[in-house]
Amino acid sequence: MSRRARPVLAIGAVGLALSLTACGSGSGGGSQSGGKVKVGLITKTDTNPYFVKVRQGAERAAKESNVELSTAAGKFDGDNTSQVTALENMVASGVKGVLITPNDSKAIVPAIEKARAKGVMVIALDTPPEPQSAVDALFATDNVKAGELIGAYAKAAMGGKPAKIATLDLAPGVSVGVQRHEGFTKGFGVAASDPSIVCSQDTGGDQAKGQTAMENCLQKAPDINLVYAINEPAALGAYTAIKAKGREKDVMIVAIDGGCTGVQAVKDGKIAATSQQYPLKMAEDGVKAIVSFAKSGDKASGYTDTGVQLITDKPQAGSESKDSGFGRENCWG
Repeated sequence: MSRRARPVLAIGAVGLALSLTACGSGSGGGSQSGGKVKVGLITKTDTNPYFVKVRQGAERAAKESNVELSTAAGKFDGDNTSQVTALENMVASGVKGVLITPNDSKAIVPAIEKARAKGVMVIALDTPPEPQSAVDALFATDNVKAGELIGAYAKAAMGGKPAKIATLDLAPGVSVGVQRHEGFTKGFGVAASDPSIVCSQDTGGDQAKGQTAMENCLQKAPDINLVYAINEPAALGAYTAIKAKGREKDVMIVAIDGGCTGVQAVKDGKIAATSQQYPLKMAEDGVKAIVSFAKSGDKASGYTDTGVQLITDKPQAGSESKDSGFGRENCWG
């Protein structure tokens, strides 16, 4: 997703404006400001708790490394235009490198290529572009693995009972959604076209849309007994729809993200299991990589897995997991 679409909480100004994070003194244009390396961060939105945590990780690493951090975000999930403009503005301001969580994995590529052609290192966080080679490096959760973890867990928890599966997906054009879905089906051991998948709906990772999607699925297939959700907001929307039908004890929901609200939902029994990811770490590692590039000229490359952990209070044999207590200690949002 999210990378990923995630819940929206109003916590600050949204849009194109670049906000300069106070990471010490110094100002001005060029690749440095008063001798400071300049680093950019562009997230999908600046109101989503997940991306708030990404920004906090970048801010912390920037302060520790004594660099100047500029931040920007899309106005909404899927807003590629704002991200392109932000990237162009950052390159013009003289950043040494940019961290970006693409809103559109394909449409952002030409802007990334232009930035790299001007000597700016570009690192994708959370969501890879398509192709992944469009950026210098990717720091992200292994989203296929995240899906596999909850898929294998769900298979074990079903105990051989025939599955009637609803998949609540993200949106077309976002690689993280595709990867999570493919990971889930692989972990569960079914093909994408398997008849056990009786309903698939896009939710944008939004709770209200997740509820509507689940209502539609229950109309289509009232006997659904397993729900895969792209993230926890979509999962909680599904739970609301399922509970309204009085079937909350009959339907298992699994999800991905590991936000604090989602972990609480695991503890409360609304979600059976979730795969927890770590946005703070990916942002910190990204900033450090750009600082290293500025000092040595060596660029990070390839993919760096920033970790994922299955969280559940109902462990299953063969599925390594941690409980909601661990999840709470390491959650975000």
